[in-house]
Amino acid sequence: MVTNDIHIIGAGLAGSEAAWQAANAGVSVILHEMRPHRRTEAHQTDGFAELVCSNSFRSDDAETNAVGLLHEEMRRMGSLIMREADAHKVPAGGALAVDREAFSAGVSRAIEAHANIETRREEIAGLPPEDWANVVIATGPLTSPPLAEAVHALTGENELAFFDAIAPIVYKDSINFDVAWFQSRYDKKGPGGDGADYINCPLDETQYTAFLNAILTGEKTEFKDWEKSTPYFEGCLPIEVMAERGPDTLRYGPMKPVGLTDPRTGKRAHAVVQLRQDNALGTLYNMVGFQTKLKYGAQAEVFRMIPGLEKAEFARLGGIHRNTFLNAPKLLDQTLRLKQRPALRFAGQITGVEGYLESAAIGLLAGRFAAADACGEAIAAPPPTTAFGALLGHITGGHISGAKSFQPMNVNFGLFPDIEAPRFDAEGRRIKGKEKGAARKRALSARALAELTAWIEQQRSAAA
Repeated sequence: MVTNDIHIIGAGLAGSEAAWQAANAGVSVILHEMRPHRRTEAHQTDGFAELVCSNSFRSDDAETNAVGLLHEEMRRMGSLIMREADAHKVPAGGALAVDREAFSAGVSRAIEAHANIETRREEIAGLPPEDWANVVIATGPLTSPPLAEAVHALTGENELAFFDAIAPIVYKDSINFDVAWFQSRYDKKGPGGDGADYINCPLDETQYTAFLNAILTGEKTEFKDWEKSTPYFEGCLPIEVMAERGPDTLRYGPMKPVGLTDPRTGKRAHAVVQLRQDNALGTLYNMVGFQTKLKYGAQAEVFRMIPGLEKAEFARLGGIHRNTFLNAPKLLDQTLRLKQRPALRFAGQITGVEGYLESAAIGLLAGRFAAADACGEAIAAPPPTTAFGALLGHITGGHISGAKSFQPMNVNFGLFPDIEAPRFDAEGRRIKGKEKGAARKRALSARALAELTAWIEQQRSAAA
């Protein structure tokens, strides 16, 4: 017997958001989560929407940053993930970062209290039963092998994968503030911040060179033969991979010193390691951009070479795991259904988006698409001019033309249809230089929010 229930597999960011959206549409949802019965290589808790890597949702600037624009679009769409992120934010300059434990607990409470959601702690080991007519698979990059193998067998596609890495977390009271200091880059204030939200550890040229050599020579995780051909995601490279690309790669990347002034010298350091608050109490700080495949013993030794971290104690050391994603443009339709078996939808990182909010955003859409199917209603995809539409377009056919393979991507303005940037500002002055780029981004964002608002109203009218 086929039922109208929506089955959602996986209670990560995408699955939790999909369940919330479908349930709020009045549809009965059964949310399946395999933890704690089956663990993954990266999760540490049984909570829903656990943040495995960073605690940052990145920029919250909705005017000139595509990620910040996605934040705002999700807020306007009633996102549970954004609601809980805003409720549990911690200081992080211009970024939106959260207390990861409080955030996960908030999502879990909301899901478990919803009258239309039933949670089942069980593994779906293989394809869902045929009588499940409306399924969202949101198992993320760490999909259990039986389910991943079943999807692979069904689609006949070669598995697509990349490595992702986890940054270390340091106890604040083990940091030496005779050396380190608080400051946001360019003293920029952000959500809940005051312009001095990051801990900065400075390195001079000699210290940086020694640190770089230690990274290059430190003992690293050995990969299995079947893992060795797996590429890294360029937006989340391990520090040792960056170091191998040249001596200045790190100091032009996560260790860039621009916008920071050492209060003891009044000068800019040769390189800087930044740490961002990781919990509401302010007792834990994570090393920004320091995802790594160094072995644990080597990590502790190498990271204590950083001035200010000589006696650092680690709440968590870095790690690395293998992520799996679909050849989504070939396999999925415009509403994220598997073309070979339309009862199955996919959401989140497994579809080929990268990033917490991108994953949650695709979960939000999958939940709404599934709910519309359950109610026998039609629903249009969001306009391609919106952040939602740009992401959906990328994973359902808008990837780079001529590319040899589909690869994960964060939301960025390069995915949006172009727009003619304004040539004059509000006071009639010609826009010149770098301001042209900012003006174009503001125009893209303004168009996106206007067209998202119109799309939301259209969906409400159609459902009335």
